[in-house]
Amino acid sequence: MQPTLADLFGNPSSLHREGQRARAAIERAREQVAALVNARPDEVIFTSGGTEGDHLAILGAAWASRAGGTRIAIPSIEHHAVHGAAEVLSDQGWTVDHLPVAPAGYLDPAAFTPAAGTVLASLMLANNETGVLQPVAEFTRRAHAAGIKVHCDAVQGAGKVPIDVEALGVDYLVISAHKMGGPKGAGALIARRGAPLSPLFRGSGHERGRRGGTENLPGIVGLGAAAECAARDLAGESARLMLLRARLEAGIRALRGDGVIHGAGAPRLPNTVNVSFPGARSDHLLMALDARGIAVSAGAACASGAVEPSPVLSAMAVPRAIAIGAVRLSMGRTTTEADVDELLRALTEAVPAAMRVGAAAARAPAAGRSGA
Repeated sequence: MQPTLADLFGNPSSLHREGQRARAAIERAREQVAALVNARPDEVIFTSGGTEGDHLAILGAAWASRAGGTRIAIPSIEHHAVHGAAEVLSDQGWTVDHLPVAPAGYLDPAAFTPAAGTVLASLMLANNETGVLQPVAEFTRRAHAAGIKVHCDAVQGAGKVPIDVEALGVDYLVISAHKMGGPKGAGALIARRGAPLSPLFRGSGHERGRRGGTENLPGIVGLGAAAECAARDLAGESARLMLLRARLEAGIRALRGDGVIHGAGAPRLPNTVNVSFPGARSDHLLMALDARGIAVSAGAACASGAVEPSPVLSAMAVPRAIAIGAVRLSMGRTTTEADVDELLRALTEAVPAAMRVGAAAARAPAAGRSGA
């Protein structure tokens, strides 16, 4: 990315030499992204990330297909960006059907019976909280048989498992740079040839008229480089991470027999473990681990001291008392066995510490009312 920040200032839409140098850098990145997912370069539309990509795909596909109906279908476990795009359509009078998932965290394609007037369905490649891989190819076959286009949010899976849009059969697929080591604020929507798409941003002919606005050259170049790096030895890196995940989960089970690994009964990303320790709330555990130099993601949302379970775990029928303790443990290309062992040592202290904080917090309201 450094040359684009130092001396590649031309507008990629300009015909002068500097503009064409910038254009060449963008087109190389387009080829790198296409190669990662086995798409054609002209199917790649650069965006500001996964959220914009999901909105462009869902809204753009729906608006362009409304002559066939005003109904879409999305699983309950989809990312907030997908639900947000669906809310926009709902506000415009569309019907949004929320599809249930199995307790293991995946959607059963055989249970997908689309209602009349459905023009678009979504199914993510891998869940962003549990890492559970979804049966996208089979789901797409059933949807296409009913004349329905399919959108796939592949943000969480890109760079961790192989992605082949031809094999998946989807019409729209979204990735984001920062999930595979690239810069934040850059992503791409792959819109297959012939897939209908109305632009969100109008007023210019950028990205072949599909996404208006001067291109984010440094971000796009970074996305392309990240895609190329991610494609190198992807199978070998996935296998390495799978061994690390097995080491981590074995350590968790040895540490506490009551630990609950969510989605353990389904195929998952090799780098993701979503776990609850009964009695340890996710925000308390996150802070306890952070104090010990470990960064994790809380699976529950906390506002004003009240913790609400993750909608994903709720859709999986996980009891509330378990769901509010979920944390996501993620690994990457720099993660080593020593890192996993350090996390396990930290958990031996952090879990009891989080339990003590939770017990004290549970007693505090009663004490406060008594004092009042």
